[in-house]
Amino acid sequence: MEYREQEAKEPTSASGPNQDRRFGEPVVEPESHRDWHHYSKSSARSGHSQRSRHSQQGSRRRRARRSPSRQDDLKSHRRNRSRSFEDDEDGHLIYHNGHMLRARYEIIGTLGEGAFGKVVECIDHSKGGAHVAVKIIKNIDRYREAAMSEIDVLEQVNSLDCGDHLNPFKALACVRMLHWFDYHGHICIVFELLGLSTYDFLKENGFMPFTVNQIRHIAYQVFKAVRFLHRNKLTHTDLKPENILFVRSDYHIEYNSKTKRDERILKNTDVKVVDFGNAVYDHEYHTSVVSTRHYRAPEVILELGWNQACDVWSLGCILIEYYLGLTLFQTHDSKEHLAMMERVLGPIPGYLLQKTKKRRYVHRGQLDWDEHSSSGRYVRKNCKPLKQYMSSKSSDHEQLFDLIQKMLEYDVSRRVTLEAAIRHPFFDPLKKGKKQ
Repeated sequence: MEYREQEAKEPTSASGPNQDRRFGEPVVEPESHRDWHHYSKSSARSGHSQRSRHSQQGSRRRRARRSPSRQDDLKSHRRNRSRSFEDDEDGHLIYHNGHMLRARYEIIGTLGEGAFGKVVECIDHSKGGAHVAVKIIKNIDRYREAAMSEIDVLEQVNSLDCGDHLNPFKALACVRMLHWFDYHGHICIVFELLGLSTYDFLKENGFMPFTVNQIRHIAYQVFKAVRFLHRNKLTHTDLKPENILFVRSDYHIEYNSKTKRDERILKNTDVKVVDFGNAVYDHEYHTSVVSTRHYRAPEVILELGWNQACDVWSLGCILIEYYLGLTLFQTHDSKEHLAMMERVLGPIPGYLLQKTKKRRYVHRGQLDWDEHSSSGRYVRKNCKPLKQYMSSKSSDHEQLFDLIQKMLEYDVSRRVTLEAAIRHPFFDPLKKGKKQ
């Protein structure tokens, strides 16, 4: 069996009673409804159908780059699979706590489960008992191919960390893939162990918003990480709060006299961006639909074609969600989604609507929308102009909303780039005496 190993900075073991350690990848589950006032769903949100289509197409286009030896190795292991290793009816590896993977990784618990497979916490006995997370892919061809597509991207990202002290990669918030291997037909990807996702922390904290200072620090790290991808001709395409994880999610409890409740206060807001399974190179085929619904850019919905700017839109949606504690565009219908955008950001430019392939969305050069319908009343009730969401008129809040406004620009040619966004005055407090 071919075993390719990539070493990276050692993960830190979990510690502390209130520290919920998680794998550096989110659980993939079908997209489910979230009430406007209360998120009534599990800790994993996803655009499931989009991921399935994109992963399959991505695997086809990357197959040509894969070496014959790797393909032959995967095929031979399907043929030579030991009968002592069994899968359940869904293709998951059947395992138990104490199960050893490659006589190295001891499974000590399950962290999550999704369409792709399961994520387990393991002890790496070859690294002094370090705790890691292992993503065990189902023994089904389409998921194996999707996993190999993700590995291709992760290997490329990791390879850009050449070990030179001048290379900024180590300071960037991109999750580290430590190893990958084939285990009796199951692709296993080993990651550093991280804390809760930003979404999970919001959820467990009663959806209390992050403070402006916390948003500033989180956003600055994520912007630099995604800018790094963009500089290297990659678009993430699936940025959302679930795919931004705290390195450590330790917290202390403080009583908030205004809300009359206890709140969890993070001790550290270092984060990492995860889930590169849907990342696309600039030169590769671009599917028509990308991104999880709530973070999907208007050019994607209108099928105008998309580029790296769709990541910027997603990040703008994420920042306002951190500020409010709730999703800005809470819908599962494309036309309603566009109507929400217009309610928050103003009319979609006519020249963009004229170009759309989705003619059913347009009437006489405008969005075909009835404000007096039940959907129209829902949008009017639950959305308002962007600046009306501001809870303070202080300069910090003004600057944050100015940045968000620039990120949520309809026209991709006018939407701020991450190169420019990082230089926005909102981040000045973090850059005093520092070079980017």
